[in-house]
Amino acid sequence: MKFKAYAAAAAVLAAGLVVSYAHAQADPPAKTHKREAAPPAPSVQEQIDALRQQMQSQIDALKQSLAEKDTQLQQAQQAAADAQAAAAKAQAAADAEQQALGENQTAVSSLQSTVNDMKSANAAVVSSITEETTSIKKAMEDPDVIHYKGITLSPAGSFLAGETAWRSGGTGGGLNTQPSGVPLSHSEAAQISEFQGSGRQSRVALKAVGKTGAFTLSGYYEADWLSAGVTSNNNQSNSYTMRQRQLWADAKTASGWDFSGGQGWSLATETTQGLTRGTEILPATIDPQYEAGFVWTRQYSFRVTKDFGKAFFAGISAENAETLNPAGQNLPTSLLLTTVGNTGGLYDNQSNYSYNLTPDFVAKIAIEPGWGHWELFGIGRSFRDRLYPSGFTAGAVTPCGVASATATPCNNSVWGGGVGGGFRAPLGTKKLTIGLKGLWGQGVGRYGDSTIADITFRPNGAISPLHGFSALSTLEANPTNRLMLYFNYGGDYIYRDWVTDTITGDPNLGKQVGYGTYTVNMSGCNTENASTAANASANPGTPSNCGANNKDTQEFTAGWWYNIYAGPKGRLRQGFQYSMWRRDLWSGAGGATNPNGGANGEDNMWFTSFRYYMP
Repeated sequence: MKFKAYAAAAAVLAAGLVVSYAHAQADPPAKTHKREAAPPAPSVQEQIDALRQQMQSQIDALKQSLAEKDTQLQQAQQAAADAQAAAAKAQAAADAEQQALGENQTAVSSLQSTVNDMKSANAAVVSSITEETTSIKKAMEDPDVIHYKGITLSPAGSFLAGETAWRSGGTGGGLNTQPSGVPLSHSEAAQISEFQGSGRQSRVALKAVGKTGAFTLSGYYEADWLSAGVTSNNNQSNSYTMRQRQLWADAKTASGWDFSGGQGWSLATETTQGLTRGTEILPATIDPQYEAGFVWTRQYSFRVTKDFGKAFFAGISAENAETLNPAGQNLPTSLLLTTVGNTGGLYDNQSNYSYNLTPDFVAKIAIEPGWGHWELFGIGRSFRDRLYPSGFTAGAVTPCGVASATATPCNNSVWGGGVGGGFRAPLGTKKLTIGLKGLWGQGVGRYGDSTIADITFRPNGAISPLHGFSALSTLEANPTNRLMLYFNYGGDYIYRDWVTDTITGDPNLGKQVGYGTYTVNMSGCNTENASTAANASANPGTPSNCGANNKDTQEFTAGWWYNIYAGPKGRLRQGFQYSMWRRDLWSGAGGATNPNGGANGEDNMWFTSFRYYMP
């Protein structure tokens, strides 16, 4: 840069000299005038020196200017470098600031999310506290259960009832219908209707539930007034006694084991949730005898059940046994099967009790595959009597051996039992439910609703369990939340079971002995007894000379339950039931004729109920 400046200055100086010299040569000589003598003009050397001096000054000035420019340039370059460094630093600071800003935005977003989560959590806590406070307040002011020393007590299941029963044929049985006591068509009782009103089916119940580390413990008590003492009557102020319906304790583990003992429904009775006590489903009838074909008992039992994944259930139960009085014609009497209750043993001296060899055994499985509840069960029963061979003829071969006047008495036992099953499932929109239940076997009459008979005897005193079956079909509809309609049809059936007595010398030699014999006198089945007290039969439901055994009972039922109110204050219900009962006897001898070959009776019944249930 300096070199270029020096070269330019030299060129300017040379050009100036050339121009001056040429100018001097070209000018013409000036005219002389007379004037004062002018000072001598500077010489060329002087001019050159002056010009040189001038140029040197200019060069020095240029040098100075160049030096200043160079300094300024250096300063500018330094300033630019500094500016660039400052810009880089500023950019770095800006990048750092941007990064910090991004981190701040992330932190702000995170903080905002945390704040929102805290708001939601606080809202949930507030809601939970509010609900808990409301629940505590409700529990204190309007409790669903009563808390006592870590357990809950609930009276759910208790109700007060005012109910009526009207029958076209009298049974003399109050609210509940004795199926095997439905009057035959030509009996006295069939010619006169009856009306009964009662609050005896009102019920008190109390359930206690407590939890420990290993078990959920529960106990249940249930009672009503469908019992009568020796002094009970309807004359002016009735005096019916309270009776125990259910009294049981239960221990359930988290792994599905369930241990239960006490009085309750038999394991053979249909349940709705696995095999759990307290989930039994009964016919929706007002009649406390329920429905022909319904399989049940309500007695002592100890059961163990297991829940396998809420879909498969299995259990076994040992239950109190009782043998219904044997039935049939020409039965031997030299034996002991039952006895009148011993009041010293706190039994009722108006009833018979059997000498049971073992409890009844019930085994059951249930599945809930996603549609309905399905069951399969088996019942095992033992029957026993004590034989007195001296009461039989010498030719009678009893289960104890050959009978003789000196033979030692012995005990005779035999096993009976049956198999059963059923299902209950919803249809369509779940407003319809269908169900079917049944039991078939020998010696299982006690488990049928009609309790027709369990056993009969052979001529030599051997026990013969009677074959029979029970079946019940159900259709239930819930067209609205308040209204429930139900329709049931079922029946209990017992087969004939008799042999001809071939024991030489026996008073019944040649006669049919057992249940449903063809030779029983049926001559009076189609004739009502004379209407005098002297001629009236001991059993107004069965004419005299009409001694055949029950073949079956059948019942068709239709009814409704309507919830007038159902809410936190309990439930107020009104119910209506119509039933048509039919009882058929096995045919015999003597002229009783009808399509079934034997006598029969039909009874039309209407029931009403008005109930208030505890919440």
